[in-house]
Amino acid sequence: MKLAPLGDKVVLKQLEAEETTKSGLILTSSSQEKPQEAIVVAVGPGGLVGDVNVEMVLKEGDRVIFPRYGATQIKFEGEEYLVMRQNDILAIVKD
Repeated sequence: MKLAPLGDKVVLKQLEAEETTKSGLILTSSSQEKPQEAIVVAVGPGGLVGDVNVEMVLKEGDRVIFPRYGATQIKFEGEEYLVMRQNDILAIVKD
C-alpha cells in the first residue's frame, strides 16, 4: 500500500536527529533536536486547488527544508510521516 496525497499536498519522511556533534561529542536522546529536513516520499497531482492552478515542482526523492510547525503528523504502516502543502515547503536542498 502506498500513500497518495491529494491536490497540492506532499508526504515527507523527516530525517533522523544527529547522534553526535561535528566535533564528535555524543548527544543524549533528550538533547537531540529533530532536523527541519525531510525527503519527499509522495507528491499530489496539483491542478486546480480552490481558484488557483497549482503546478507541482517537487518530486519524490527531493530533500527539502520545512517549517517547524504547520505539517500534519501521521502514522502509516508503522512509519511516521509529515503531510503539508507544497507551498509551505521552504526550500529544496541541492547538492
